[in-house]
Amino acid sequence: LIIEDEANICSFIQTLLETNGYQALVAQTCMMGMTMFISYNPDLVILDLGLPDRDGLDAIRSIRQKYLTPIIVLSARTTERDKIEALDLGANDYITKPFGTGELLARAALRVNRYGGGSLPGGVFSAQGLTINYERRKVFVDGQEVRLTQTEYNIMAFLSVHAGKVLTYAAIIRAVWGYSDYGSVKKLQVNMKNIRKKMGVTPGEKRYIINELGVGYRMLAEDEA
Repeated sequence: LIIEDEANICSFIQTLLETNGYQALVAQTCMMGMTMFISYNPDLVILDLGLPDRDGLDAIRSIRQKYLTPIIVLSARTTERDKIEALDLGANDYITKPFGTGELLARAALRVNRYGGGSLPGGVFSAQGLTINYERRKVFVDGQEVRLTQTEYNIMAFLSVHAGKVLTYAAIIRAVWGYSDYGSVKKLQVNMKNIRKKMGVTPGEKRYIINELGVGYRMLAEDEA
């Protein structure tokens, strides 16, 4: 789904994607984009921020209330503050205009189908006192809410969808941040340290999430001892 109000850029991106095997949907306003998002549940959103009816940041907020669909921001806003705000709200990537076609295609390819259509399963994940409510995007330990950042929640949600399986550092990084950068393992580890601290897990304690050293992380499944 391309949400972009500049006709020339929109047509160019649509043609670029379709000639590379994608099916592209187009919306010129934020409201139209959100309507099409709900109707079609796309695998990827390419989003401009300077839309005529609402700021594109509103679209990120709305999508992140329930979905982990990858979002690439494609904007003329170039300040660090703009990039940080979009990424903090849950965007997976930020590309400034003008952009290279190869770069856009490469980044898009990394994100498509990470969540099998973008939405998390409905209902609740529960294991050993840990509860994740996907619809409310909230995490609880023994009934008490654990207040996580958007990024921390996305890590937890991704691990829980694949509970019982070891997920490599690279797979988690691609799913949460949308790119493959082995230098970002440290960023993942810092977030995981914060998650464990907020959940009351002491260093070295094997509860909820196991660190498979040198490989990745595994969330304990409901039936594990």
